[in-house]
Amino acid sequence: MNSARRDLLKLSPLALAALAPATSFAAPRTPTNSPLFFDIRTFGATGSGKSLDTPAVNAAIEAAAAAGGGTVVFPAGTWLCFSIRLKSNVALFLSQGAILLAAESPKPGETTGQLGGTYDPAEPQGDFEPFQDYGHNHWHNSLIWGENIHNVSISGPGLIYGKGLSYGAGPGRPPGTMPRPGFGPESGLGPDGKPRGQLSAQPVNQAPRPPRGDYPMYQAEQPGVGNKAIALKNCRNVQFRDFSLLKGGHFGLLLTGVDNLVIDNLTIDTDRDGMDIDCCKNVVVSNCSVNAPWDDAICPKSSFALGFNKPTENMTITNCIVTGWYQLGSVLDGTFKKIPADAPRVTRNGRIKCGTESNGGFRNITISNCVFEGCYGLALESDDGALCEDIAITNITMRDCVSGSLFFRLGNRLRGPKDSTKVGTMRRILVSNVTSYNTLPKFCNILSGIPGYPIEDVKIANVYAHSLGGGTSEDAALVPPEAADKYPDPGMFGPMPTQGFFLRHMKNLEMSHIEIASATPDARPSFYLDDVTRADFLAITAPTATPAFALHNVTDLRIHLSRAAKDTILPTANNQTL
Repeated sequence: MNSARRDLLKLSPLALAALAPATSFAAPRTPTNSPLFFDIRTFGATGSGKSLDTPAVNAAIEAAAAAGGGTVVFPAGTWLCFSIRLKSNVALFLSQGAILLAAESPKPGETTGQLGGTYDPAEPQGDFEPFQDYGHNHWHNSLIWGENIHNVSISGPGLIYGKGLSYGAGPGRPPGTMPRPGFGPESGLGPDGKPRGQLSAQPVNQAPRPPRGDYPMYQAEQPGVGNKAIALKNCRNVQFRDFSLLKGGHFGLLLTGVDNLVIDNLTIDTDRDGMDIDCCKNVVVSNCSVNAPWDDAICPKSSFALGFNKPTENMTITNCIVTGWYQLGSVLDGTFKKIPADAPRVTRNGRIKCGTESNGGFRNITISNCVFEGCYGLALESDDGALCEDIAITNITMRDCVSGSLFFRLGNRLRGPKDSTKVGTMRRILVSNVTSYNTLPKFCNILSGIPGYPIEDVKIANVYAHSLGGGTSEDAALVPPEAADKYPDPGMFGPMPTQGFFLRHMKNLEMSHIEIASATPDARPSFYLDDVTRADFLAITAPTATPAFALHNVTDLRIHLSRAAKDTILPTANNQTL
């Protein structure tokens, strides 16, 4: 991290206040005192950034709830807090110049954090905890949390700064914690579907994540450590509007089982996931900008964290900008400083992804009018039994992405109860009006089921896919592994044998008005089909120096009105190029 970035993240409270209004074109006026408004200063908060304001904030929330509802007002100032407990019928309003600052968590080996405080303890979970990572299983160990509440909101032009939050595992894990799924031979689930391994008596030797900025490495599972900025469980009628979020911990927003949810006009600049929307119904995400260089930006999920399957459904994501390209804090301060290409362990995820946790499924979802910059492409994943269906993706632009525009994966990782977790479905997917420019060539667009479980009923239209090119004839000869039970990710198959679309285990596919282009010559075909039944291609444009289509175990193929290949009807095709 350069000196300018360090200076930003060490700014004084007054200087940080300048970041707070960055996302609002016309900031709402701070409410005046009245029986419906509860100024936290009235309850003893100082706003100095040097004394803990948690008791005063929670007292104001309790008073508002006791009055039948009201708005708790954070005036301009820096409000240093540990866990804030949200109640039904209460709104939090962050005024212009208000900074809600997450106090520093206990460091490894210590029992208290800043000024002797701690975050609320993580609530115990049932035997389903190993089916998802630690962060998905707990809500109380957060800066702001609520459970079984309704009619709540957080709004206003202020800033939430999660300075003291942990984004994941630090140097080792505390005694008495469950091995994380996927780490070591004693982790995850055994053949009987039950958790493998025992609670550890000693800290687990797990490689720590590298630092992300000038922050201490907090251990997420250590008692008293804060793990998320905002976490809600089993709530309804919830709104988040207009505020900014800097460094949100494991999740800037973790929303599990939250129905009737609106997220609008947020700017999130964070060191892990921006927002995770898990097992939620009736959701609108709009007008948000998220910079998430180390993880996903907007991430619908359907985990087993509630102890039962619940889909994420009836959702729109629209008019959003996602990226993984910029240094932490540089989107909020407007400098937009790119992460150096040689920075260690920066994945530049920053994408919109449905998954990975996918027990309950995704259905009736639209993703529209979104911009991807310097990040992964859009992902739909069903690996834990999800029914992924009735999804429309339209009007998407992408530049300088590090993977193909699309990654659709139906697999059988099956992280869930053994008796009820079966391979899911992925069907009735519509993609239209997508342009992608200057994509890294290693990973193409990937749509892949597994043997016996095809992705079905997919229509893709009006796509321009441009990559840097440079693929070789050796790359074209590659046969990617099935990797049926592996973690779903664009890199899971290794280098790909196509520069355009890798299509495997699919049924009823229609692609029209597609152009594949590259900055430098590429020896790979534009389309690679394997185990595809009933595929129609119309108005396809692709480089002519190499065959446009590589066909393996294809049934009922039709190509019409295309520059890439002459009109063709093939009942079957195997090991054939066109």
